[in-house]
Amino acid sequence: MSKLSEQIERIADEAPTERFRVIVQMAGGDDLRRHLDSATQIAAKRRAIITARDLLDELVTTPKEKRSGSTRRAAKRGGGKRASTGATHLDLGSRSLPGLLRSKWVHERGSKAEPIPFGVFGTAVVEVDKMDLLKLQQMPEVGAVFPNRIVRRPPVSKATGLPRAVLDSPGYTWGLARTGAMAVWGAFEATGKGTKVAILDTGVDAKHPDLAGKIAGFAEFDENGETIVDDPKKAYDSDEHGTHCAAIVAGGNESGRWIGLAPDAEIYAGLVLKKGIGTDAQILAGIAWAIRNKVDVISMSLGGLSMTADVFDTYTLAIIRANEAGIPVVCAVGNDGSQTTGSPGNDIFAFTVGATDVDDRAAGFSGGRTQIIEESRYLDPEVLPLVYSKPDITAPGVDVYSAVPKGKYEAWNGTSMATPHVAGAFALLFGAKPPMLAGKKGIDRANAAQTLLAGTVKELGEAGQNHRFGYGRLDVLRAMGFAFQ
Repeated sequence: MSKLSEQIERIADEAPTERFRVIVQMAGGDDLRRHLDSATQIAAKRRAIITARDLLDELVTTPKEKRSGSTRRAAKRGGGKRASTGATHLDLGSRSLPGLLRSKWVHERGSKAEPIPFGVFGTAVVEVDKMDLLKLQQMPEVGAVFPNRIVRRPPVSKATGLPRAVLDSPGYTWGLARTGAMAVWGAFEATGKGTKVAILDTGVDAKHPDLAGKIAGFAEFDENGETIVDDPKKAYDSDEHGTHCAAIVAGGNESGRWIGLAPDAEIYAGLVLKKGIGTDAQILAGIAWAIRNKVDVISMSLGGLSMTADVFDTYTLAIIRANEAGIPVVCAVGNDGSQTTGSPGNDIFAFTVGATDVDDRAAGFSGGRTQIIEESRYLDPEVLPLVYSKPDITAPGVDVYSAVPKGKYEAWNGTSMATPHVAGAFALLFGAKPPMLAGKKGIDRANAAQTLLAGTVKELGEAGQNHRFGYGRLDVLRAMGFAFQ
């Protein structure tokens, strides 16, 4: 039995109702080859890594004359017109779904709901019954079918009894100091200006004093991936989680305490978790929206719990397409403890984040485990079965002070808080335009930026990548220093 047949049979067996929605992905073409070749090389290289610093060897040893002439002065951002951060963006018109959307099967469906296409990564959300699933299986252009699962924001807790090390820094959060973000502002005059960060979450309170004027985009999607709203003037937070995460990226110091790593970045808030609950289709719609808006990094503090080593590749193609556009996809590993992960954070192409506390200890709730890919549409068979570890990196995620709706502030615990620290670090890197990223586009840009952050961490725990810390704890000051070599 083929993998597609197995997927369809499992979905049919587990279907909760007579009619239901599934996510249909088209078979990949040769256009994926460059990314897949690159991914295969990276996977093979990481198996041989002993320390995080080894990741940087290829970037650091690239002759300076081959870098495209950027100087440290390029980092100094004055006012005026928004400068391009160097992202390469996809021709969205080339990512259509003609095989499915023009098929006889679609046109004979009568009053049944039309498929909802995400053309940028050849995917559609389709309403089906069990007979429809059998017909889908017979279409040669269909590569995979997935259930439209429920996804939640990871459970977070409000901090109480803050330790002295946190309370002793009243003018800024401990995460800003520990990651070196504030030193980056001064040493490199880099504050994220000119960058766009997508926060796919519960929405955002655009009127919060620390975020006012920084919400450049807002969209809300329903459980089937349909766009309900696409207007920054209509931004709101259906919970509190999205505002807390957005302010960790771009918050200012309206409370008297600096809270955001990249205070001059723009936020694109996608509401994909209404009151903390969403679906795979909503999140995929949010990723497609972020790519269309040419953001520089996507941050997702969300996930579906996974207790097993095998990985559902519902998000793999979407992450690949984002990376092809030069956009790293930063995901929380999950808050269910050691030997668990969340999807999409357990995807091999996601840049996955765990949480540390003020003493650089791994948070007890922070996930991490060994994953395995036995067969894949996206990796060369020569590297399979592929065993890899998550998370990729850790960042401050305990006692993290940030904004919540209605002008308030609270300290929270969660990998949800660690993830936007890393997204903010990417914004600082891209906004500074360092020589090591100059001239890099598409997948090369995304991979180089991810390598810089992973290779310059404060190494903790076992040497190399491990389940508790990934390669280590984020140090954006050290990353920026290497990037300007």
